Amino acid sequence: MESPRLVHCYLLLLILLPSAGFALPVEHDKNKWTDRFDHHFKKYSKRYFGPHFEWRWFKSQGIAESNLNPKATSPVGARGIMQILPTTYDDIQKANPSFLALDDPRWNIAAGIFYDRQLYRKWRKPLPSAERLFLAFSSYNAGYGRVLKAVKRSKREDYSWNDVKQHLPAETKGYVARIASLMDTVDRHRDSPLREALQRLFD
Repeated sequence: MESPRLVHCYLLLLILLPSAGFALPVEHDKNKWTDRFDHHFKKYSKRYFGPHFEWRWFKSQGIAESNLNPKATSPVGARGIMQILPTTYDDIQKANPSFLALDDPRWNIAAGIFYDRQLYRKWRKPLPSAERLFLAFSSYNAGYGRVLKAVKRSKREDYSWNDVKQHLPAETKGYVARIASLMDTVDRHRDSPLREALQRLFD
């Protein structure tokens, strides 16, 4: 019999993945979990989200964005591990003058997590940490304005992630599902306050 923890992981993926189908985490994703850039992810997760926040969420995001390739460039010009547009980086750099080159992995990761924090703080409605994080990731991918429109289309004052995701582009739903899938390959969910919140959310 599968453990309750494993069932929770599968339920999480089932809810997050687009309605086209359900897929378990890709086996090769396990190979992406080296210790590469861990120091930067740990440092800036702690700085912008606090010491108890699970830093691996942001490394999962970096893998989803670029496979941790510092030289990655998207067709629209987003660059680096966290795939940040130069114009967005300029705005981030104004708030953080100590940040140096966009193409330096350290500052690219720092800027990505800082931007996640900005987006996370926009969703101040009383929501569980996990749902706020999913909305932040969605905003990172699709833009805050587009996610806000999805919230309005849900026509619910007490909206949840499940309500909002129905009105998001398939690409964005797949993006958040990809991050969750990558997290699921890390020892089937390590213990953390956020992980416990996730389990309560999908019970």
